[in-house]
Amino acid sequence: MLGSKIAWDDTVLPFQLDASDIRGRVVRLDGVLDKILSQHAYPDEIEALVAEMALLTAMIGQTMKLRWKLSLQVRGDGPVRLIATDYYAPTKEGTPGRIRAYASYDSSRLMPRVDPFSQIGKGYFAILIDQGQGNVPYQGITPISGGSLSACAETYFAQSEQLPSRFVASFGKSQLPGEEAEWRAGGVMLQKMPKASPFVAQPEDAEENRVLRADDILNEDDFEDWNRANILLDTVEDMELVGPHVQPTELLVRLFHEDKPRVFDPQPVEFGCQCSEDRVRESLSIYSAKDIAHMTTEEGVVTADCQFCGAHYVLDPETLGFKAEDKQDGDGD
Repeated sequence: MLGSKIAWDDTVLPFQLDASDIRGRVVRLDGVLDKILSQHAYPDEIEALVAEMALLTAMIGQTMKLRWKLSLQVRGDGPVRLIATDYYAPTKEGTPGRIRAYASYDSSRLMPRVDPFSQIGKGYFAILIDQGQGNVPYQGITPISGGSLSACAETYFAQSEQLPSRFVASFGKSQLPGEEAEWRAGGVMLQKMPKASPFVAQPEDAEENRVLRADDILNEDDFEDWNRANILLDTVEDMELVGPHVQPTELLVRLFHEDKPRVFDPQPVEFGCQCSEDRVRESLSIYSAKDIAHMTTEEGVVTADCQFCGAHYVLDPETLGFKAEDKQDGDGD
């Protein structure tokens, strides 16, 4: 069991079902999730939402090309205002992807022992892809719906990408004998590969702003394969998802052996934040000396905290803003 835990925790295993043209990922998060959540003292309801969002980010982010960045955001008008995650694709082959996440919420409105997802309220689920310098970032948005963040992701892929998708996720604190309780999460993602143009027309009698589902996209020939795979996936148990007793490869064989599962190289993931003093200075470079003065504390410094990793920066206001940059440029002449 220990060997399985070491081998598969904090990994994304891509796979394909050759007999049914379905691709997918199996994800296990352990140390990554614990690191994300240990940065903040979130209430249980917020921890659950951040855990599910981080798991979705790992499943979706594995498809990112080298040096690309994937961001997931959920914004609502309820007690949960924002959940934001980033996935930084590996800088080169064989290196880990990096994940970070945080949440913003109104603690005075948060309702204990109430379904966490319902506390998002009305809002949207968004996916943003940064393809690097010189490229226009991609953004896709879908309304909050379906009863879970996983359902929101399914709706996004059906609505924005016309790609039938299914996510199952399990997460929570677990404790092995003699060890402290720690966060673990596991999930499976399925996607039906398109055989033709992904454009799907809404039926003439469809309601305005109707949200698409996987069934709306599949043709008759593909539906049987997709339906069978989903029925099999419905049999998965929480302990099979989070591990460490069942390895992802064993899970795939149990679920989909008739569909000829083929696995590819696993992708390791780790906690990672891109914040730095230089980035903070860059973000403040748009402000005037007057603006910087308003940000300066009684102690005569400007402070900044990273929402993701908790890093604390203390800066000299004389070195901040575009006036400071102009002065430095003048000194260099």
